[in-house]
Amino acid sequence: MMDYLFLVLIVFTVVLPALAQSALISRRKQLINRLERQRGSRVIALIHRQETMSVLGIPIAHYISIEDSERILRAIHLTPPEMPIDLILHTPGGLVLAAQQIACALTRHKARVSVFIPHYAMSGGTLLALAADEILMDENAVLGPVDPQVGEFPAVSLLKLVEAKPVDKLSDQSLILADVANKSLRQVEALVRKILLDHVPEARLSPEDIPRIAENLVSGIWTHDYPITAEDAAGLGLPVTVGLPAEIYELMDLYPQPSAGRSSVQFIPAPYKLPGRPGAKGQGPGKR
Repeated sequence: MMDYLFLVLIVFTVVLPALAQSALISRRKQLINRLERQRGSRVIALIHRQETMSVLGIPIAHYISIEDSERILRAIHLTPPEMPIDLILHTPGGLVLAAQQIACALTRHKARVSVFIPHYAMSGGTLLALAADEILMDENAVLGPVDPQVGEFPAVSLLKLVEAKPVDKLSDQSLILADVANKSLRQVEALVRKILLDHVPEARLSPEDIPRIAENLVSGIWTHDYPITAEDAAGLGLPVTVGLPAEIYELMDLYPQPSAGRSSVQFIPAPYKLPGRPGAKGQGPGKR
């Protein structure tokens, strides 16, 4: 009897979750394949969700990592030069090195590169979006500034600290951090300008707009977590289009946010139509 109970426990704790995860991955691949057939492109998804360890309940945040850059560079390498690339982004950012490698690889790709942003692509995610020929965003999606951070401090703020205080009042550590901050700002601004100057397969931006765009994104006029809306991004001069294919939202549904408890958000996951009446935009929940 104990052996039977132990076997049942193994099935419920190990086998069933593994089968469910395998089925979820299979559904993701099928949806990506469908989107590729519709658009005639290579689809790459970079989707970071915060996950929770099942035993301890400790949240684990995911960011753009070296592993991500290795896998995306491999996908780009396997894509014919004349085939478009569609990159789906949902990320808070991550390592500058990893984001720079991916962005530069995207600018070198000879065919069209499109980036889809259903919710947000902040910091390093925005750097990847800058490498695209077109940025397609949900009307409520956001980008973010790419100003460098030195440790826990914004590089721009460290430089302002040095300007505001006499040198003899600053510690050696502060002076070293300020020196690193100055280098970081120059490096990231040069990188952003290089990415925006990309002319493959064709020029995306007016050359005279590039210095202004780079300064706005790098100079620290906003806090690092400031949400740059689609309207803001278009106002800067970025190639932004509002509207995403339905498949993008379907794919996001296949990356559920794990939770140790119940979700605080509940709704019926179906599109509604308003009842027909003068001034109505559609048909509503009413009778079904």
